[in-house]
Amino acid sequence: MPVVVAIPGPLQPYAGGNSTVVLDAPCDTVGDALEALGEEYPGVRDRVLTEQGDVRQHLNVFVDEDNVRFVNGLATPVSDGCRVTILPAVSGG
Repeated sequence: MPVVVAIPGPLQPYAGGNSTVVLDAPCDTVGDALEALGEEYPGVRDRVLTEQGDVRQHLNVFVDEDNVRFVNGLATPVSDGCRVTILPAVSGG
């Protein structure tokens, strides 16, 4: 079963209007998944990752329920059937 990536509304125009993308490419880490996503939709990858290859500060990436910032970053493992979710950060006061 492939990895599914959930795309937030603001990035959907860069993903062909899709709210989810199913990755058929083999992925071992969330970084691999984002690269595979970027092969098909480079506009999404460019808006999720910095030029240095890090997740942009105003975004959060989850593998199932785990925020990758608090696990192993882009080296966080993914498995068949998992869901990678890209979420805009919410802040305010």
